[in-house]
Amino acid sequence: MNIFDHFEELVNLAVGDLAERGELVGVPNGLRFTLDATKDPAHGDLASNAAMVLAKPVGKPPREIAAKIVSALAGHPDVASVAIAGPGFINITAAPAVWPRVVAAILAPGASFGQVPKGEGPKVNVEYVSANPTGPLHVGHCRGAVVGDALANLLAFAGGDVTREYYINDAGTQVNVLARSAFLRYREALGDDIGEIPKGMYPGDYLKAVGEALKAEHGTGLLRTDEADWLPIVREKAIAMMLAMIREDLALLGIEQEVYFSERSLTTGPVDKVAATIANLRARGLIYEGRLPPPKGEKPEDWEDREQTLFKATEFGDDMDRALIKSDGSYTYFASDMAYHHDKVQRGFQTLIDVWGADHAGHIKKMVSAVTALSEGKAVLDVKVCQLVKLYKGGEPYTMSKRAGTFVTLRDVVEEVGRDPVRFMMLMRKNDAPLDFDFVKVTEKSRENPVFYVQYAHARTASVFRMAGEAAGGKLPQSAQLAAADFGKLTDSGEIALIKRLAQFPRLIEQAAKVHEPHRLAFYLYDLASDFHALWNRGKDLPHLRFIREDEGEMTAARLGLVRATAEVLHKGLSILGVRAPDEMR
Repeated sequence: MNIFDHFEELVNLAVGDLAERGELVGVPNGLRFTLDATKDPAHGDLASNAAMVLAKPVGKPPREIAAKIVSALAGHPDVASVAIAGPGFINITAAPAVWPRVVAAILAPGASFGQVPKGEGPKVNVEYVSANPTGPLHVGHCRGAVVGDALANLLAFAGGDVTREYYINDAGTQVNVLARSAFLRYREALGDDIGEIPKGMYPGDYLKAVGEALKAEHGTGLLRTDEADWLPIVREKAIAMMLAMIREDLALLGIEQEVYFSERSLTTGPVDKVAATIANLRARGLIYEGRLPPPKGEKPEDWEDREQTLFKATEFGDDMDRALIKSDGSYTYFASDMAYHHDKVQRGFQTLIDVWGADHAGHIKKMVSAVTALSEGKAVLDVKVCQLVKLYKGGEPYTMSKRAGTFVTLRDVVEEVGRDPVRFMMLMRKNDAPLDFDFVKVTEKSRENPVFYVQYAHARTASVFRMAGEAAGGKLPQSAQLAAADFGKLTDSGEIALIKRLAQFPRLIEQAAKVHEPHRLAFYLYDLASDFHALWNRGKDLPHLRFIREDEGEMTAARLGLVRATAEVLHKGLSILGVRAPDEMR
């Protein structure tokens, strides 16, 4: 039972009856209103703004409309009480008989509580990480990787047709610098004393493996060729090995993206997709030749004081029009980014989500304008910016081995504390808020460590069933059997609080997916764990509240059903976040 869908239907039926009787005139078809859990239990279980939404089309004050809806709902058996609050909110308290149905719905055979069948949501492209293939991923990439992956999981659970994508920045000067840096390591592998790595090159030891691989494949042959000849060979090898390393780093976090899209492919394939994108916009009158005024503040890299090819970005909400072709005839970075996003639109994606680092936040407005223009308003781009991660150990700033030469790697962090703490803690703050990551706190066994606290709740549910199995001689009831238990016996305030929290899961999934915020699920799981731990502790203090009562079989079955329902939701939620739901914790 999804209580939100159920009570939305009751409100809609009440409004429909009032319209049929002529008490509300002008009610629109497909009335859309909100119905959410109240923030304060003293105000009931659910609150709706239906009366305020109806005020304009019906032409009556919200409280007058609310009074009619309240009167219509008051006699329903699933409504214990209903009242008007504030300017016209309708606060509903569910009847006690509602909550047992929630537990039964979670345990029903074939049930997938909170999950929406694939295809009922939009076709979504989630692009995340997309680091330059010039070295291992660092801790900043780690946060973006977790946010993007958890968001993709969330959207898929909510019915979206989701593609996980990595954009390989394998064009431009940075990959040529990578090739020259790798060539130094190639010379080193052949026995040359290369001295200190020159400034501007990539200094990390990770390129030594590339040098050794080039030595094995080419011997000394590359030394006898000009740079123009060896550069593409070394570049291709270095990029391939860097991408392999990046995939291995992501695998440590349980991440496997489905599409790796090459920037170079935009211009090296049978069709120059950048040129095609510019031609598309030109045909629609969105490209012109002109001059840009000097920008205020810091000048962007692609600004030049000359007549040039410009995109009319200001027609789509940007602050200025944007240059597409440099003075040397090459494309600007923005032109390539436009073509890449145009390719996504042409692949049929309705929602494009890009997960970026904080240093790219200034590019959001122009890319949103580009997607709006290229899709003719049919696709939406949402950019999730991940702020910096600060590392601590026991409250003190912490610097690790920096095996990459200049930064702390994703691998360093995961190998230090494990995948689960990294994934969960990266989601315990909204992506656009700075995050402090303390290596001591994320591994301690206490309520102050959210990942331990939530995983421990799941482990405790498993321990309840181990104890139940021992008490029943090894025979454990299955979910289908438990679904038939009499959950009306669950009347303790702690039991009802836990059921109410479980009931929120479908709406939490729906809302978090709608606004693209997976951190909401992490917060919810912590609250759910807190409710379960509180009920566990009440049973320790009050024997009549224990989950297993050998003298009361029906009560035991009901409580075991509640425990199993809690385990189901914890497991679903943790799997969306990419975190294990352990049965034991030592």
